[in-house]
Amino acid sequence: MSDNSCADVLVPLRNLSNAIKCIRERMKAQAAKATSQEATKLSVAFSKPPLPSKLDSARLAESIQKRLLALSTIYYWFPKSQGITLRKPIREATVQVLDGVVQLLDILLVSPLQSISQEQLMSTGGVWASCDQFDHLPKDNRAAVLDMVASYIAMVKDAREEMEQALSESQDPFSDVLDNDEIDARGNQDTYWSQTDRQLISKCMGLIKAAGACLRKFSNAVHKNGKVDTPENIAQLDDLADSSREISPSVDDLVLSLYPPVDYTAVDQIAGKLAFTLKKSLQIIRSCHFCLEADMSWVRFLEGAVDHNLQEVKLLSHGSS
Repeated sequence: MSDNSCADVLVPLRNLSNAIKCIRERMKAQAAKATSQEATKLSVAFSKPPLPSKLDSARLAESIQKRLLALSTIYYWFPKSQGITLRKPIREATVQVLDGVVQLLDILLVSPLQSISQEQLMSTGGVWASCDQFDHLPKDNRAAVLDMVASYIAMVKDAREEMEQALSESQDPFSDVLDNDEIDARGNQDTYWSQTDRQLISKCMGLIKAAGACLRKFSNAVHKNGKVDTPENIAQLDDLADSSREISPSVDDLVLSLYPPVDYTAVDQIAGKLAFTLKKSLQIIRSCHFCLEADMSWVRFLEGAVDHNLQEVKLLSHGSS
């Protein structure tokens, strides 16, 4: 009975928390909309004669400053406990609005103030677009992490396809960026992949594909089971986002190292770094609430795939260095 009484007592607090979250979401949109409206007033006031009086100009400046301060306060007051990953797009959206208004002011300060210019129109439209972003921000940390991981999946896919295209199109991966004289100057050794190079690249591609598979599995797990009901669960989402953030740059580094002339020692080191990053992320997800017992099979499979591909890379790189 005591437990039931405790649960009943907490219901109003839970309802209040949900209500405040809804209010906060409305405030973000309203503050951005108000900033957009004030920027429009400012632009229109300085688009044609007669110019506003000194007093009206001061009022316009004060009004838009208040809107910008209100918008910035939303970010600064946004609790970190709601998610570090979620704070990032809010900060980026706020900075874009501030930059857009500064650009508009710079144009107004140097324009002849006779008629509205194309630059002024574009700058005003830029402020509108920046303010509109607030309607499309992630609603919670789970959504923010999903957006972030989706961007990493796309970047890893682009890097993989870049290398696949280079391998399939020509023996010389620089043929589309160098003229004949430059290729002759570099010599065949510097511009062509040897058969051993291609064998090494195929093993590295296995590691890159494993990176893409890891990110896709992370996304699926968060999508199906991710929760933001406790600070601990929110923090676990942030932990996965932090570890996943290192994967795409590591893939890019590996792809770049595979262009001729291939430095086998460098490839070995960079592949090892990527494998370490993947293993670290897989280890982190093991202890996250969104990784269920049924998910452990693919976690173990991917850990094995990373180890296997890294071992293959090392065998080739050490044997040819």
